[in-house]
Amino acid sequence: MQMLNRLEQARELDGVAEKVQAVVTGTIRSQRLRDLLHGTWLGHPLHPVLVQLPVGAFVSAAVLDLLPGMRNAATKLIGLGVATAPPAILAGWTDWSQMTKDRQRVGLVHASANGVAVALYAASLVARKRGRSGVGLAFAGLSVAGLGAYLGGHLSYARSAGVNQAAPEIARVPEEWTEICSLASLPDEKPVVRSVGAVPVLLYRTASLVTAMIERCGHETGPLGNGEVVGSGADACVVCPWHGSTFRLTDGAVVHGPAASDQPLLGVRVKAGMVEVRRP
Repeated sequence: MQMLNRLEQARELDGVAEKVQAVVTGTIRSQRLRDLLHGTWLGHPLHPVLVQLPVGAFVSAAVLDLLPGMRNAATKLIGLGVATAPPAILAGWTDWSQMTKDRQRVGLVHASANGVAVALYAASLVARKRGRSGVGLAFAGLSVAGLGAYLGGHLSYARSAGVNQAAPEIARVPEEWTEICSLASLPDEKPVVRSVGAVPVLLYRTASLVTAMIERCGHETGPLGNGEVVGSGADACVVCPWHGSTFRLTDGAVVHGPAASDQPLLGVRVKAGMVEVRRP
């Protein structure tokens, strides 16, 4: 839609986004906490998991508000939704802080809409506790949350926010074994970049064992071939130069976020002194 295209290009939001990003990164300094909120330990982003509880509570409350005699149950669900929203919001801001500017512009409006929705639900909860209806505030909150959900869906499905952006590269790798270089040309315990067709591949050799991973980082397609190598041997990792996602070179396992999933590996074999790769 043209509205979303204009929002993605709204550079006037960048000043606000930069200030908010500074607050988020300045507040969440612990690498362990960042990994927790990114969902690195889970294998995919944590934010969409956490939003299920408040969203489910709010939608269920709307249904109960339309039924006679269910006002007390609806109030309890709204209280549950308001109480469980902060962790989801925190995880969302953490992911947002490591996105590209076009995604951040949409994400800023997405987060703002959800913040307004939670505030409306909190106001509804206060009104109910004071003996007033609060139903109008709750449905206003649901309407604004719907806008936030729409923008969140656009970020995920149209702009690939939170998905492993290296995964589609697998389909561009031949299914049959394809020579990529000689084993002798690979230095020991030092990653190098080679290409199979148009796909850059990061190769890592330890003695006669070779692993091959998609070279473009799954978080935001940063060039892992330009990244720093930390550790050694089986524990050696490559750090993405763009946002710091860290992957173990021997198996592609994500060690630190913001990436939330492993870096895709290719099938590898050594035949007659030549390294061959194929689609897994």
